Amino acid sequence: MPNIDLILGTDHGRRRSVRTEPTQRRSTQRLDALLDAAAEIVDELGFERLTTQMVAERAGASIGTVYRYFPDRVAVLHALRERSVRRYRERLAEALEQAELADWWNVIDAALAVCAELYRDEPGFTVIHAAPRELSERDGEAEIAHRLALLLEHDFGIRNDAETRFRLGIAVEIGEALIHRAFARDAAGDVRYLDEARRVVRVYLDEHLADRVAATTAA
Repeated sequence: MPNIDLILGTDHGRRRSVRTEPTQRRSTQRLDALLDAAAEIVDELGFERLTTQMVAERAGASIGTVYRYFPDRVAVLHALRERSVRRYRERLAEALEQAELADWWNVIDAALAVCAELYRDEPGFTVIHAAPRELSERDGEAEIAHRLALLLEHDFGIRNDAETRFRLGIAVEIGEALIHRAFARDAAGDVRYLDEARRVVRVYLDEHLADRVAATTAA
């Protein structure tokens, strides 16, 4: 069974963009309602047109309530992205826990499939493409690339070094860009683009991780 804690991480629930951390259930529900409203607006109008006033009106809250949690519209978008990323990690952890992982590609394939699933059924998920990607403080690669590298090392013995993280970071960029394009072309996801995302990422990683996989197997 994969070590899914490597995907979730210790900080997957933190909210760094929220001005006031909710300490009670009612406050948490109010914050979620604001983000739900923001997600609906992003899906309907795009993130560029979102305003704090729109969020307040859609959530049935006062503008003061919005400003209690968010100093401006940018903070709303960052918080929505953080929630989307957290839900992505949680969904990926569930998928990996249920999957039969025969080799490293099954992990990457699941990561791509879950991304596509959330584009379909997670309101506001497109914001992950619009906002700056979460980067690791260690070397500036995408945080998800670091977490995938940890999992591949733990489960398949693939060395977790700068080169592996770099290649996984590139794969993440390629895959997410093509998946985003698939849903920009078709609300259900353009199958050609989704298939090409899997193919291109597989070819790329086969080329750049093959020697590491072979070395691990030989050892």
